Amino acid sequence: MKLESWSGLSKGGITAVPGFKAAGIHCGIRKNRDKRDLALILAETECAAAAVVTTNKVKSAPLLLTMENLAKTGGRARAILCNSGNANACAPGGTEAAVKMVNAAANELNIDPSQFIVNSTGVIGFPLPVDVIAAGTPELVQKLSTDNIPAAEAIMTTDTFPKSYAARFEIGGKTVTIGGIAKGSGMINPNMATMLAFIATDCAISPKMLQKALRESTKISYNQVSVDGDTSTNDMCAILASGTAGNAEITGECADYDEFLDALNFINLSLAKDIARDGEGATKLLICRISGAATYEDAARLSKSVISSSLVKSAMFGADANWGREMCALGYSGANFNPATVDIRFSSYVGEIAVCRQSVGLPFDEDLAAAILGEKEITIEITLADGDFSAEAYGCDLTYDYVRINGDYRT
Repeated sequence: MKLESWSGLSKGGITAVPGFKAAGIHCGIRKNRDKRDLALILAETECAAAAVVTTNKVKSAPLLLTMENLAKTGGRARAILCNSGNANACAPGGTEAAVKMVNAAANELNIDPSQFIVNSTGVIGFPLPVDVIAAGTPELVQKLSTDNIPAAEAIMTTDTFPKSYAARFEIGGKTVTIGGIAKGSGMINPNMATMLAFIATDCAISPKMLQKALRESTKISYNQVSVDGDTSTNDMCAILASGTAGNAEITGECADYDEFLDALNFINLSLAKDIARDGEGATKLLICRISGAATYEDAARLSKSVISSSLVKSAMFGADANWGREMCALGYSGANFNPATVDIRFSSYVGEIAVCRQSVGLPFDEDLAAAILGEKEITIEITLADGDFSAEAYGCDLTYDYVRINGDYRT
């Protein structure tokens, strides 16, 4: 597909989509007044809406309220409301606080509370200070604009940078825009991590097909990310589609659906890689690419097993080409593959080096290997001889800072 894409800053992200505005403020949930902690995304018109949420059996109150709202409206919504600094999960009065939070915004915007997708992110188990959220809502609404960075910053927790992408493409001769923001740095092992992604588009697509596209896209993007192996109680990827681009509504699988899915994949893969890149304490983005697998499921499971391995992640931090750790992670993945026909290569901007062929170690230049693994983006290329399927997974190195950050996260 012909895809014009850009990233970040004022012209990108979720507000690159015509008819969408966003805002982010500090309302008082977080002690640091320099950190925004409340975000709002608003569409001018009612949208088709879809969400994919955590597989963790323990789910936050706002996440459950979102699923209730989408069921009530038949997959329609107009706004996304999210706070950081408090997860409102396993919290006293969590359901009531989530409802009160939405009602405050709904009253200020004069729209039905069921038109909201809502979530929270932060520390688990503490009461959500919903009174400061309600008090801050008028300012939040007043600051709605086409700059998406304040909202992208307001959903961050331990992230070191806002994550924001947008793209334009054509469907049926009509220009369509799609954009999104995301947060995620620790407790990242989505099986939809703490990760949130909010997407907007002006494409005309039915709620049913929007939900289908979102599930397909998250399967190859966020579900293939792991920072630390922990799946959060609050994970969510949600999307609003206003339909104002003027294309014929997508109501089934067709060429237009494929075009839309390609664009959605671009946004979600870009955001997913940034989540992995920004893992807590991380210094390197790791990409594991499996090819030659018997099925996609095998390739996906194998690649994610490799980037989830603490030993692999530690070796990458130390720029140590200890490829036996990749072999080990393949072996316990639970996927089907022939363990006697595995080739492994490491590559980065510096170059590429083969370290294993047919599951046997190769002599290699240790200095070149260390230089390759010293870069900020490393690809672990693993080739099998079992079939024609491939998959990628995204992770980061494991550093001393990860332990430091999580050793006193709450205090």
